[in-house]
Amino acid sequence: MSMLRSYVSGRWHTPDVEGAPLHDAVTGEEIARISSAGIDMGDALRWGREVGGPALRELTFHQRAQLLKALGLYLKEHKDELYALSYRTGATKTDSWIDIDGGFGVLLGYASKAKRELPNDKVYVDGNLEPLGRGGTFVGQHICTPLRGVAVQINAFNFPMWGPLEKFAPAFIAGVPSLIKPASQTAYVTEKLVELMLASGLLPEGSLQLVSGSAGDLLDHLTEQDLVGFTGSASTAQHLRTHQAVIRSSVRFNAEADSLNCSILGPDAVAGTPEFDLFVDQLVSEMTVKAGQKCTAIRRALVPSNLLDDVAEAAREKLARVVIGNPANRETKMGALAGLEQREEVRRSLKALLENASVVYDESSFVDVDAERGAFMSPTLLKAAADAVQPHEVEAFGPVSTLLPYDSPSDAVALAVRGAGSLVGSVVTHDADFARDVVIGVAPWHGRILVLDRDDAGESTGHGSPLPMLVHGGPGRAGGGEEMGGMRGVLHHMQRTAVQGSPRVLGAVTNRWVTGAPRNTEDVHPFRKTLETLRLGDTVVAGPRTVTMADIEHFAEFTGDTFYAHMDEEAAAANPFFGGRVAHGYLVVSFAAGLFVSPEPGPVLANYGLENLRFLTPTFPGDELTVTLTVKQITPREDQDYGEVRWDADVANQKGESVARYDVLTLVSKR
Repeated sequence: MSMLRSYVSGRWHTPDVEGAPLHDAVTGEEIARISSAGIDMGDALRWGREVGGPALRELTFHQRAQLLKALGLYLKEHKDELYALSYRTGATKTDSWIDIDGGFGVLLGYASKAKRELPNDKVYVDGNLEPLGRGGTFVGQHICTPLRGVAVQINAFNFPMWGPLEKFAPAFIAGVPSLIKPASQTAYVTEKLVELMLASGLLPEGSLQLVSGSAGDLLDHLTEQDLVGFTGSASTAQHLRTHQAVIRSSVRFNAEADSLNCSILGPDAVAGTPEFDLFVDQLVSEMTVKAGQKCTAIRRALVPSNLLDDVAEAAREKLARVVIGNPANRETKMGALAGLEQREEVRRSLKALLENASVVYDESSFVDVDAERGAFMSPTLLKAAADAVQPHEVEAFGPVSTLLPYDSPSDAVALAVRGAGSLVGSVVTHDADFARDVVIGVAPWHGRILVLDRDDAGESTGHGSPLPMLVHGGPGRAGGGEEMGGMRGVLHHMQRTAVQGSPRVLGAVTNRWVTGAPRNTEDVHPFRKTLETLRLGDTVVAGPRTVTMADIEHFAEFTGDTFYAHMDEEAAAANPFFGGRVAHGYLVVSFAAGLFVSPEPGPVLANYGLENLRFLTPTFPGDELTVTLTVKQITPREDQDYGEVRWDADVANQKGESVARYDVLTLVSKR
């Protein structure tokens, strides 16, 4: 049998030992062996820190995003190879689509978000500039920079593709190398994934490593700059979290553990309503997709007492139509568990659950398989009393769920929180007030909550589908962590540091102009400069322009904005903010644009918006306006012949008082 390889310290490693056998979940056939014998874990981490880290940090956020996008598209071209292996884990085509194409989606999603939300730079500026002195010469700014270690990523068996990629993507964008340690049962899929990723030639050397087999003494070599991301059982998470090296060096540790997720049916969702059908469909889907081997699957279905029998009957009928068998068969809707050991573990948990529950359904037969050699199991729906204990303490990590009755919204909340922390909960109702009460009640115990009804069902991705732009994690039993989460996932791999200094120095550190830093006023109007020749602090000062009563009245007539503060002297005088008629704020902004614009065709291609607009002081008839426009931030686009320029606009009156401040956003050509 073939031995799975590891990729560490810049080379592939095949252990020279017998290794442990890995079996096809469908046929029971031995398909590979696995061992991490012979790997120098300390050297692998050193390689990541000394080779991978510097290579990644040479790139900007946008450059890393470009590579991530290209990698996602490259992997999509090779997905047939991954699907063929995925079937051997017991996954159906739909299951594999979630794992494989879902993994590609994470890469592409992070690439897109990074280009939209992060600068084309190596430093992330977090929050606003903080004034620390009265004179404006001493200021503070929080910045985020990538940690100088390795993100050690320990993954579960149920998603051998999506699991590694959803950890790798934010680490890569942040500029931190990854070392992937997959669960052994399905590591042959992850090995192929890493082989393809490396073969793409897109990844800087050292940015990705793979350990197939036991982690050995890997955690012993952690430093204060390394991170650990774990997905798996709550007990294993607790063991890793208390490792001496993790504690000694305060290693940043994120756990996403199994949890007793619930779905709550609203009292309004009686049989015959769209919400009733949605609840039953979702329950059956969560029991059967990936054979229930999802950390987000519904383990507890909370139903109004008077609807319990209706839900049980509807779920029973739907489960009876689920075809279970060989995942390569197109008619199969549910495949095998990951292996015979996993099936035995589920059966042990099911036995414990039956101490407090009765069986609603467990009658499925299997098609086109050897049920003894393959890890197949009928989906099993249970029913328990409201005061049952086991459903809130025991998780059968397979196609098992328990119906539980409740009598009021507060009862539903109380049952939900008995899970002691969950990754996800769902509320299926068309009653917005019920949804609000339940969401607010259970939110402290949940990382994500789906509210499903007839309005969003057409676009909903479902109870069990994490998305890269939202956090994936939960408190308590669920591990206390947050994977993914858009830029939150990226910033998890970075250190937030408060920097104090002068505006000039803070501008140099953050690569953006800040108030109080020097301005460059030249004869050349900044609008006449290309992106390459613009510099932070380039400034144009224009004005003054006197605002007349005729201007105000013309603007009101032209736009239709006849608000009393502009048109009614008596009413405006009574307004405590004005004391008389004032100019429209948008008239001020329009006059400012007319003052600072350089109208001839040139490098400035378009104005695409304003941000952070504030009107600070009223503008009265007779006031004289001057605008100061300063280059604040320059963001080249890697794949375009133009970039974005953010300008600081400060409109002041004849007294030197700022009447309006805002950012102007323009597109400027590179040549």
